[in-house]
Amino acid sequence: MAKIAFLGAGSIGFGRRLVLDILSFPELQSSTIHLVDPNPQNLEFTFSILKRVIAENSLPTRLEASTERGAALEGADYVITSIRVGSGMREEQSDVQIPLDVGGLRQTVSDTVGIGGIFKGLRTIPAILEITREMERRCPDAVLLNYTNPMAMIQWAINEATSISSVGLCHSVQHTSTQLAGYMGVDYERLRFQVGGINHMAWFTELSIDGEDLYPRLKKCLENEEIVAKDRVRFEIMRHFDYFVTESSTHMAEYVPYFMKSPEEIERLDIKPRTGAAFQKQMEDREKQRKEAMAQASDSTPEIKRSNEYGARIIHAMETDAPCCIYGNVRNTGLIPNLPDGCCVEVPCLVTREGIQPCYFGPLPPQCAGLCQTNVTMQGLTVRAILEENSEHAHHAAMLDPNTMSQLSLPQIRKTVDALLEAQSHLMPPLKPYA
Repeated sequence: MAKIAFLGAGSIGFGRRLVLDILSFPELQSSTIHLVDPNPQNLEFTFSILKRVIAENSLPTRLEASTERGAALEGADYVITSIRVGSGMREEQSDVQIPLDVGGLRQTVSDTVGIGGIFKGLRTIPAILEITREMERRCPDAVLLNYTNPMAMIQWAINEATSISSVGLCHSVQHTSTQLAGYMGVDYERLRFQVGGINHMAWFTELSIDGEDLYPRLKKCLENEEIVAKDRVRFEIMRHFDYFVTESSTHMAEYVPYFMKSPEEIERLDIKPRTGAAFQKQMEDREKQRKEAMAQASDSTPEIKRSNEYGARIIHAMETDAPCCIYGNVRNTGLIPNLPDGCCVEVPCLVTREGIQPCYFGPLPPQCAGLCQTNVTMQGLTVRAILEENSEHAHHAAMLDPNTMSQLSLPQIRKTVDALLEAQSHLMPPLKPYA
């Protein structure tokens, strides 16, 4: 059966969830699953819980664990990546606090877009490329299932610089479609939709149930303050751009230039900018949750229950040839004609024994493509900064980021990027300025 390497498996919740997804398929229960995490305590926690699940359910699964990835990658059929580069979340904290201190830049999630997303990309792309280059030596035919952000930048770099077959996996389509069914009061199981764009800015271009176009019903929700209050930014985007977008209101606020520059808009749309102090609290909360989870781990064994993540479904479809459809982040090979070839797009994909087969989506509504393009430019420049080891591309990425350019002057952007490059230089290859 399949050998599955899981890099970053020590995550207290996510690691267990993905493995339980795999175990939920009887056809995958004979797999070898090799967990990898550099933190031995977190790794042992995840390993011990899953080992107990396997034993109590009398499963034939072979579970292994190590802090180094070499043995896990050797001969692997599938590689799952869910990694973070740095110490705790201190780098993410500086991604927010340094721009705030230098130029007053407001961000929210700051992990896939904006200066925060650019610097997470500069830190993380080299680490992922190291993994893919080791895959080229140890398991060149393996499929990489990447859950690591910034998704679009990472997938773009993998496609540009390696021969590895890969797909970027997110859950924003699943979560948003569930939310939309709730907003409209329709049965989710009967809901049909088509979604395309870029990660975190993909668009529900079609919404229907039993052949009925649901967009009139969704737009009627704009008159319901109780519903709008749950998702103010996304409903505001739909009000003006006609279509609903996949990422949360909190995150979408920093993907466009309209909201974060204005204190009045921040208040009107209930946007909560993030600060370094918020990251500090998040680190403290996570440590508390980790200790509580470890203390409670011996009390009960998790139920083998499938989540809405795509990873295990992909492996099952490829191993059994039972087709499934997922939304994946893949190279644009004309799949969305009004976005650049070579960039990373999120589109429906058919999965069979033959692998992951992206489907032609067609052109986006031009206004939606225009919003996506502003982010595609920033993503491409960040990828070039790493592949060409050129810091000026990082400066230009920040200068062309919609939220950043709406708040900071060009000198402020350059000063901010320089400060972050200096603070985080140990986590990325040396980036040289233009000669």
